[in-house]
Amino acid sequence: MTTPSPAPALPEPAPPLPGSGGRPEPRKMRRIAVASVIGTTVEWYDLFVFGTASALVFDKIFFPELDGTVGTILAFLTFASAYLARMAGAVLFGHFGDRVGRKSMLLISLMTMGAATFAIGLVPDYATIGVAAPFLLLALRVVQGLALGGEWGGAVLMTVEHAPDGRRGFFGSTVQIGVPIGTLLANAVFLLVATVTDTGQLLAWGWRIPFLVSAALVAVGIYIRLHIEETSTFQAVRETGTKAKIPFYVLMRHYWRQVLLGGIATLSTGSTFTLMITSGVSYGTQELGHPKNLMLSVVMASCALAFVLIPFFGHLSDRFGRKPVIYAGIAAEALFAFPFFRLLDSGSAPLLFLGYGLMTVAFSANYGPIATFLAELFGTRVRYSGLSVAYMLSGLLGSAATPAITVWLLSLTGDSASIAWYILGAALVSLTALFLLSETRFGSLGEDDDPAEAGSPAKEAVV
Repeated sequence: MTTPSPAPALPEPAPPLPGSGGRPEPRKMRRIAVASVIGTTVEWYDLFVFGTASALVFDKIFFPELDGTVGTILAFLTFASAYLARMAGAVLFGHFGDRVGRKSMLLISLMTMGAATFAIGLVPDYATIGVAAPFLLLALRVVQGLALGGEWGGAVLMTVEHAPDGRRGFFGSTVQIGVPIGTLLANAVFLLVATVTDTGQLLAWGWRIPFLVSAALVAVGIYIRLHIEETSTFQAVRETGTKAKIPFYVLMRHYWRQVLLGGIATLSTGSTFTLMITSGVSYGTQELGHPKNLMLSVVMASCALAFVLIPFFGHLSDRFGRKPVIYAGIAAEALFAFPFFRLLDSGSAPLLFLGYGLMTVAFSANYGPIATFLAELFGTRVRYSGLSVAYMLSGLLGSAATPAITVWLLSLTGDSASIAWYILGAALVSLTALFLLSETRFGSLGEDDDPAEAGSPAKEAVV
């Protein structure tokens, strides 16, 4: 009787690639998340330090010959100009991000943003060079917008495409905390400058300090981003030679509904956040007479709260789905719109903090999962372009005009309820668009989901 030979040992399965459904090395994932957060924090610091300056000083420095309301509106329109540039930046950087890679575009966008922000701190005022001053300011603001249009999408993809499927919502939300951290830093620097200077010094030279110190933050961000790897999903596309020749064309041919509905579904996040950070500061100081330091302190407290809540709601989206959490956030924004202004109008500092706190909870639930949700709507070959264009479209629709519209509504009606109606309307529009989009929690980020690659019809943007 012969003894049967043992069956040949089967080869051990290869370890799963990051972003393909397996869990990457935790240490590596943390490094990627930290790199994305720090870089995004720098970008949003640069963006919102401009917004804070628009609310507090730019009308007097660059538009001094105009009355207060008109000067403030023009300052905010300069603020809004970056949103048009952000759309152009989303297309430009998205093209090369889908063709060349995520990492290189992240470095270029960060350096561009840093250079523009530093230069803003050196722009002569209206009293020195006249009408050329606001035009220089506008030009540099446009450069800021171009850079941010390409940075955010790349930062999201570096985390989402590396993350395991079951934790994409959480890791995508870590990029989102760059917004409250950057805003917190911007307002903290302005609060410090406003504390140690009087009004004359602040208008003469103090406002420049927050812009100039950004150079140090940019240097840190560049150093950290140099030490992260390209995502495996993009590497797979590059190695198989399936990159889209013109990503924007493929995007608009196969994913135009996801772009349009994704941008509209996200617009309420921009309206709400801009209301609190920019319009709220202007309204509180100019209309209600609150001290600048108080309003900046309220904004900083709200940002600290959002820092905790955004990843919490991102985690919840991994358990319950992206859409249910985002639904709850948008509905809460609509629910809190009128109480928010009633609490502000009360004149009470504690109620002011309460109003901002309630709206911050609503915003965080909306904003936490939205980056991952948008990324999951698109195939790998056009994901950088699709994510960036959809999000920047939301900024154009929701954030860009909000400061100017709120000032105009107040001058027209004299009643803060008019702004609450505006926020309510934005929330309802976003809810409608979100309803028409599919849940994305259970989808894969692999190239087999790309209709342009697989030859299948584009994913329907309906439930």
